[in-house]
Amino acid sequence: MPTPARIRSTIASIVLQPDDLRDLRAFHKALADVNRLRIVRRLAEGEASVNDLINHVGLSQPLVSHHLKRLRVAGLIDSRRVGRETICTLRPEAFGEVAERQRTILGLGVAS
Repeated sequence: MPTPARIRSTIASIVLQPDDLRDLRAFHKALADVNRLRIVRRLAEGEASVNDLINHVGLSQPLVSHHLKRLRVAGLIDSRRVGRETICTLRPEAFGEVAERQRTILGLGVAS
């Protein structure tokens, strides 16, 4: 028999969630993983190939690619192909863009 808390959780997950809140959640979830934060910190130093990032974080290629996809979907990085390599670049402006959008969406007004 499910508990009342489990029932509320299930109902909450079914309720239609606004796209703007989903976008904010995707951004914050992308930064909620230590390995993704390590990748962001490395990219803050400059662009890097996927192989560079694999060596930096010490994870497998499929796992690093998974983390990069989450960061890309959240709008934190860009990537481009150069020959056989994929080069990743941090979008530092994304942090300010999300902060401003977050203030608007959550009704926090303008930053002082």
